[in-house]
Amino acid sequence: MDYTGLGSSSLQVSRIALGCMALAEPTDRHPWTLDEDTAQPIFRRAVELGITLWDTANVYGHGTSEEILGRAVRRYSRREDVVIATKVGLPMHDGPTGSGLSRRAIMEQIDASLRRLGTDYVDVYQVHRFDPDTPVEETMEALHDVVDAGKARCIGASSMAAWRFAKMQHAADLRSGTAFVSMQNQYSLVQREEEREMFGLLADQGVSSLTWCPLASGRLARPYGQQTPRSSNDQIGKQFFDDTDRAIIDAVQTVAEAHSIAMAQVALAWVLRNPVVAAPIVGATSPHHLDDAAAALTVALTKQEHIMLTAPYSPRQPTGY
Repeated sequence: MDYTGLGSSSLQVSRIALGCMALAEPTDRHPWTLDEDTAQPIFRRAVELGITLWDTANVYGHGTSEEILGRAVRRYSRREDVVIATKVGLPMHDGPTGSGLSRRAIMEQIDASLRRLGTDYVDVYQVHRFDPDTPVEETMEALHDVVDAGKARCIGASSMAAWRFAKMQHAADLRSGTAFVSMQNQYSLVQREEEREMFGLLADQGVSSLTWCPLASGRLARPYGQQTPRSSNDQIGKQFFDDTDRAIIDAVQTVAEAHSIAMAQVALAWVLRNPVVAAPIVGATSPHHLDDAAAALTVALTKQEHIMLTAPYSPRQPTGY
């Protein structure tokens, strides 16, 4: 495993992140998620491979992902050897503190996350989405106080317009507060709109990208048209992808066959070559998914292969905000 610094922080993170959205008690909305017993081999394999960055959110499995992750840390590793990232902002319950980025919501939700995780602090506390109903000054001051209280080592953001991210960073700078060190972007061969504005901003600000859906909910990991239990039931993924990018998927398959490797390795290797990307977040539902992800670190794409993979892309609306 390779490691890198996370933005301007002192944190060192693995260049592959374990995404834990699928490691939660199944719900009607997410019937494809894995219960705790089924998830254990994935956590164990992450430790064996040296994948130290584990990403979750309070809303995943309505808290059960954080609970399962916390127990896995204690079972397979040590707290100081794992970088835990979680999120706040999406609805956890009705009422003013159940969602959003107000001071009241942040203070309630960080304590609830820490209880579920069974830890005194998280390494990266991330705003899940921009909150247009709360002044950015209030949000950034509350996040600064979370860090100042020792409940988080640093803060990050996820999926918003570049101008909104810049506005939040500026609010922190004006008050000599805590700024974001990471941004979770949806980024893959079939969704590259973050290259237009966000990635340039992150490079200028010294902020790392943690990319989610780097395999487009698995569409870039298998030949066109093949389905998995998750892809056939993943309503969230269907909001972002409709399999219109067959030429890109076919190109990934062609390059993978030329190297005699899995398609996932090619798609992840392409994401990893972007200098602003610290780690793609891999939502593994099987240990071998992590093996493919780790192997992607050794895949060297040629200039011609890069052209082959990127040429079919066409501009589209950003998704996931």
